[in-house]
Amino acid sequence: MIEINNNIIVLKVEVPIACFRDSRAREYIATYPVPPPSTVYGMLLSTVGEENRFRHCGVKLAIAMLSETAKSRVIRTVRRFKVRDLNSSKNSKPDYQEMLTGIKFVVWIDATEDRSIPNLAERLDRAMTAPSSVVRFGNICLGESRDLVNSIDILTDKLQQGSLKWLTQDEYGELTLPYWVDRLGSEHTRWRRYTLMNSVDWEPSTQSWTQIQTE
Repeated sequence: MIEINNNIIVLKVEVPIACFRDSRAREYIATYPVPPPSTVYGMLLSTVGEENRFRHCGVKLAIAMLSETAKSRVIRTVRRFKVRDLNSSKNSKPDYQEMLTGIKFVVWIDATEDRSIPNLAERLDRAMTAPSSVVRFGNICLGESRDLVNSIDILTDKLQQGSLKWLTQDEYGELTLPYWVDRLGSEHTRWRRYTLMNSVDWEPSTQSWTQIQTE
């Protein structure tokens, strides 16, 4: 039994529609079937109004899907810079993009190794219980700016109903997801392999935790 304290908080998140762009996708914009740890971490930083993504490195996340998402395909204008004139129509073209709908998941946040004061768990608790105390800008999104989060709630015993699928580290897993993204290229992006494991246990196993770090 994991004790909930100042270092740990558990949140339930609902997002109507989003695309978690596969880093290997090129012309056709495919999506990962689940939000990568790096994307969830970015959402949590946005929730507390933190602009420095290095601030809470060391925090650990455990993610479990509560819903079976539906995948669809849309056509949208995509900008890829082919010529130096940024306003040239040659830099824009229609292309297909996969989208997921009905996204619901829980995320455990363990800030025991987060050396910031206050740590991320404490800041999230403050944001949930006293939202007016948070200074931030823009909307809370999960990934792209148009992928708006519908709700974030502290998980209570009453909400722990049914089964879920834990994102579990597995060296032979079919999912390869980033836990840290290099915004200047791909050299320093960090990956792990995962499997989605069915469970009725709402507490994460050791293999369900991913530490956010640059190495």
